[in-house]
Amino acid sequence: MKYRTLGKTKEKVSILGFGCMRLPHFEKNSEIDTEKADKILSYGIDNGINIIDTAYSYHGDSLSGKGNCEEYLGRFLNEQSYRDDILLSTKLPSWLIRKKEDMETIFNQQLKDLKTDSIDLYLLHSLNESAWNNYKNLDVFEFMDSLLEDGRVKHIGFSAHTEMDMIVDITDDYDKWEFALTQMSYIDERYQSGREGVEYIDQLGLGNMIMEPLRGGTLVNNIPQDIQNLWDMAEEKRTPLEWAFQYLWNLKEVDTVLSGMNSLKQVKENIEIASRSEIDSISPYDQDLIKEVAWEYKLKKGNDCTGCGYCMPCPHGVDIPSCFREYNTAKMLNNPKGSAIQYFSLSSKERAESCIHCEECLNFCTQMINISEDLKKVEEFFGKKYVYF
Repeated sequence: MKYRTLGKTKEKVSILGFGCMRLPHFEKNSEIDTEKADKILSYGIDNGINIIDTAYSYHGDSLSGKGNCEEYLGRFLNEQSYRDDILLSTKLPSWLIRKKEDMETIFNQQLKDLKTDSIDLYLLHSLNESAWNNYKNLDVFEFMDSLLEDGRVKHIGFSAHTEMDMIVDITDDYDKWEFALTQMSYIDERYQSGREGVEYIDQLGLGNMIMEPLRGGTLVNNIPQDIQNLWDMAEEKRTPLEWAFQYLWNLKEVDTVLSGMNSLKQVKENIEIASRSEIDSISPYDQDLIKEVAWEYKLKKGNDCTGCGYCMPCPHGVDIPSCFREYNTAKMLNNPKGSAIQYFSLSSKERAESCIHCEECLNFCTQMINISEDLKKVEEFFGKKYVYF
């Protein structure tokens, strides 16, 4: 296993981390298959993985309450005597914080479930503009300062599926951030905060943790033939799995990549790939090929929305760019369920279903999209069957 320094934390982290959102579980419910989970976690730790990431709601029936993952990890780490061998990362669920006392209540429950006196890496989970403003109104800085001062948390950070300007606002508002967790893959260079966000976080001296490196497995499963034909043209032959990981580990700004591994085979494969990774090891030709593959994926999207925002604000509250962004991502990756998580995180007023087809936005679209007609397609595409919240 190889290690890098996680920014201001100064902690040495394995370049491959264990993301616990997708641990083995029984098919009909969210209950973790502890026998299988114990085996894959033990193998990963015994072979050099030293960062395990979870969250308050992981492995729950929905994101609206407490999941089973933290309690499971507390038992596993203590029974197997692994707690001192790993950096434990977990998150405060931003969407469940409605009053100041909620932060302390949930954090104390997390300590109890994880059977620990302190959290190594603690994050505010899934920050966006509304969540961040809510936190600030509830004196989150005082809360975070207290966690650091009394040692209940060693290092404080945040996770975000958001745009670059929001990353700037978050990092400007608090001077004790030490690391951040953002989404990145070779098709995400200009999606959300993307490559620019990773570089900006690094420039601030913060550690970069990366999530969704495989886009929920869609970059490595059911590869379209035209995409595989491009990979076959590479100077150095790699599997789609290797390309996805090596793209990230090739970047000096990336410290650790969290992978939601759920089988022993996946853990072994990922560790083996990590053992061969180096910064700046991909040839210029192959880097151009990665960009071409990303472009081919993007050609599969549903419409030509560039997210410029000229159509906004919608007089009826629809978040048109966000609706089209998740629609296009789902079409591009043939993964409606994955994008539905983001789509249904929008309020009902912001989703396509609230469009009354007044067509006031049509004259403002720089790409000449028939916005009202395409919003119908978005509503039909996601449908009620993909509601997660």
